Amino acid sequence: MAKLTIIIPVYNEIKTVLNIIEKAKKAKIGNVAKEIIVVDDFSTDGTRSILKKIEGSAIKVLYHKRNIGKGAAIRSGLKRATGDIILIQDADLEYNPEEYAKLLKPILNSKAKVVYGSRLNAIRENIKNMYKLHYIGNMLLTLMTNLLYGAKVTDMETGYKVFRKEVIKGMNLKSNRFDFEPEVTAKILKSGCKIHEVPISFAGRKFEQGKKITWVDGIKAAYYLVKYRFVD
Repeated sequence: MAKLTIIIPVYNEIKTVLNIIEKAKKAKIGNVAKEIIVVDDFSTDGTRSILKKIEGSAIKVLYHKRNIGKGAAIRSGLKRATGDIILIQDADLEYNPEEYAKLLKPILNSKAKVVYGSRLNAIRENIKNMYKLHYIGNMLLTLMTNLLYGAKVTDMETGYKVFRKEVIKGMNLKSNRFDFEPEVTAKILKSGCKIHEVPISFAGRKFEQGKKITWVDGIKAAYYLVKYRFVD
């Protein structure tokens, strides 16, 4: 039986963390075992107190001793992951766990080793309710990815990334913050592994709703796309 490890990096998501964990637990993925690892990146809003009440055999919770970033949280989760397949799940409600089965299908059918959930159509349909600079930045970063690595992806910055264990566990990941997205994408493509995309829904947040990524992160992502094209 295949086993899925869901890694949920968390930082100050007291309003949504229980909801997203419950959705991840209930998500139907057929005859696939499920492991959920939550990594708290030193939350200060009460999130930690909530997680301490629910941690146990069904939910593994790791606690950072200081705030390091999303990439570091994912790397911490990877060290404890025991699944054949790894899925990254943000702790907000932008991504819907009901789409796990769709994301897993190409991997379970041996058609792909890496699957990205593309938000392209969902963002275009919902652009009025989103921060447009994020959309433009994502399109530019995706274009850079395709030009630098000869790829044909439509959404490099998507938070829904799914991997066969052997693809990501042997990877020399260094990212601590939001630079995880360009680093892992660059190293996947440099390895010769193709990225399979499936369309997903997306409910984008604005800064007043808790959105954390900024234009500065976009500039850093561009830098790392270029950097990892030439170095490991």
